[in-house]
Amino acid sequence: MGYRVVDVDSVEPESDRPSECRKLAEPGGLDAAAINRFRAEPGEQLPLAYHYHETQQEAFYVLDGTLAVETPDRTYEVATDDLFVVDPESPQRAYNPAEADGPVTVLAVGAPPASGDAVAYDPDDE
Repeated sequence: MGYRVVDVDSVEPESDRPSECRKLAEPGGLDAAAINRFRAEPGEQLPLAYHYHETQQEAFYVLDGTLAVETPDRTYEVATDDLFVVDPESPQRAYNPAEADGPVTVLAVGAPPASGDAVAYDPDDE
């Protein structure tokens, strides 16, 4: 048996993200899934770009605030305590709208872990 407690605030945020991203899979010893906690101020997006994953399914659980998720068909508003799921090959861009009243905090889980399968998506190419 094995157990771990991870102090999320002790995990250093990624330096290359447009919002605060703390990658928790490695400190948690997770091999089969990626898990990240994002905190985005108004006007910040969670991922690096509008994208999709070839094999990874993603789930965004909103801990606080309202998350906007742009897709080719529409923009979803995901409220606190709601879950938004993205299937493989489904383009999306998650962000906190500039007009939001405050930050949004999101727990993002992806499986299998994305090891380079993210593909940039440009809606103008449609």
